[in-house]
Amino acid sequence: MKVLFLSELFYPHGGGAEYATYLYARSLRKAGFEIAVVTNRFEGESEFFVDDKLKVYRLRLFGKARLNKYLVLRRFDILFSIFIRGMIEWADVVYIPRFWYTAIPLAKLFGKPVVVHLHDYIAICPLSNYYDMSKDAICSKTNGICSLKCICTTERTVGRSLSETLYSLASNSTFGILLGRLAQLSDAVICVSDAQRKILLRADARLRSKAYRIYNPILDFGEIPIEGKAFGYFGGPNCLKGFNVLYQALRLANSNGRKIEVHATGFSDSSRSDFLQRIGLHTYRRLDGVEYKKLYKCIRCVVVPSISPETFSYVVLEALLAGRVVIASEIGAIPEVTRDCDGVILFPSGDYKQLAEKMLYVRQLDDRTVVELGRENRAKTLEKFNNDKSLNDFAALLCQVSEKTRAQHSFFTGLSRNDPQKFALKNG
Repeated sequence: MKVLFLSELFYPHGGGAEYATYLYARSLRKAGFEIAVVTNRFEGESEFFVDDKLKVYRLRLFGKARLNKYLVLRRFDILFSIFIRGMIEWADVVYIPRFWYTAIPLAKLFGKPVVVHLHDYIAICPLSNYYDMSKDAICSKTNGICSLKCICTTERTVGRSLSETLYSLASNSTFGILLGRLAQLSDAVICVSDAQRKILLRADARLRSKAYRIYNPILDFGEIPIEGKAFGYFGGPNCLKGFNVLYQALRLANSNGRKIEVHATGFSDSSRSDFLQRIGLHTYRRLDGVEYKKLYKCIRCVVVPSISPETFSYVVLEALLAGRVVIASEIGAIPEVTRDCDGVILFPSGDYKQLAEKMLYVRQLDDRTVVELGRENRAKTLEKFNNDKSLNDFAALLCQVSEKTRAQHSFFTGLSRNDPQKFALKNG
């Protein structure tokens, strides 16, 4: 079977979603599938690359501009190019793991089945987070439309400029509405957790017959020894990842003297680092693999204080596999991912007072208890998530939509060859 991956970013670019896409592509290739990936070409990269018979085609999709979903959606020059049309004709299945939804109607025009993979809530929320910043609560809309107030509040909160905010208002209130409509044209929609699927179907019940849950494949980089007593946070200054909640909790926990130290990654601006260090928060840029593991050794507990409903959370999963105690918001898929793990402490999303209490509690645990809880977390997680099952379910779904489309094509081809009058009598 031939599968075309249309993914704006591809490993080593991007984050957890792109790494999952890479694992799927590699695994399918090893299983005998023919895989072609079309992605963006960054500076210094070749236009074509082959990795163990996995073909990667790199095009100038968005150049040096910062990626957003609409940059790719409006590249109709590439979408209708001879190359892309030829790739779609070549494929048995078109797979879209991120935002290239304008390719869906084109693939359907060529009679090709389409599988969409949702790593966020883009099919029901133009901002993709399903959180209403104007109300400071999980979104309750079911029409796939973000209010102008929500969009404006979100962009201001994350520090967007006036021009960026106006662009977001114009794009998300117009083109953003179309994304859900385009997703409905697909043959299958993959959710990465039961919690995400439940939210998706509550917002759009029309997707029920085509929505499947397949857990992301896990990356097990092994248990990392604990050599320190600090806490870890990996969400950057993003308020949706709970940075504001962590900040308030840390101020409260350390109000009577510094008891807790937090190492936090994902910070590009160092202008506030001195101020944050005074309350026990040490900030770092995004770290590479070696630096990341080195920092992890200083951490006994990972804090995930998200306020928006996580679809899966690789941060939580990595912490469990590394053998760490986890304190996390009871929201989205986090309870699902951490179920049966005794070394996980959940708290109501947004409640910084409870977070402060939990952090102080973990801080006073003796080293032996922390290590034992971390190892229990790791063991339970390895029992729960099975890469072979996820990859087999993914391959089976691709085969299913391909066979269904082929059967439908054969059926209608047969009808066209029959005498219409004879067919009408037969079914009359």
